[in-house]
Amino acid sequence: MSPLSSLLPSISALGLAALFALYLALARHPSSDNKAQQKLAAQALGVAVILQGIHFTEELVTGFHERFPAIFGLEAIPVSIFIAFNVLWLMAWSASIRGIEKTVTIAYFAAWFLAIAGILNGIAHPMLALAEGSYFPGLFSSPFIAIACVALWRRLIIATRPVLA
Repeated sequence: MSPLSSLLPSISALGLAALFALYLALARHPSSDNKAQQKLAAQALGVAVILQGIHFTEELVTGFHERFPAIFGLEAIPVSIFIAFNVLWLMAWSASIRGIEKTVTIAYFAAWFLAIAGILNGIAHPMLALAEGSYFPGLFSSPFIAIACVALWRRLIIATRPVLA
């Protein structure tokens, strides 16, 4: 089996999160008269990006890229791919902070994606630790990213309005 097959569980879960984020970005538009709320959403995104960076670091140092695929009987995710994937997303989320304030739709997609993925992290890491009966890589920072992403979700809801059909 190819080492890249170890990405399938992550791609599946994150792909669903990305589809939901895309739906939200298209179904909920920022209001141009809601600049104060957009600024608060951008600040919440900034906090979530910082905490996601910490979470990624914990995962990297503690071997998430090896232990997560092993649950599915797969080879480790190549560390270079794991790093590149995470750094690219951290860069995209960082760039989106300004885009939130400027009402750029793709920035809202990125923010929704982080909100969803961060909340899922807060659920998945403790569940994986319980299932294994021990620490699972990313466990310690997962509650913090989840809390930040719930706050981000809330701010995004306030800063956007449903698109009327």
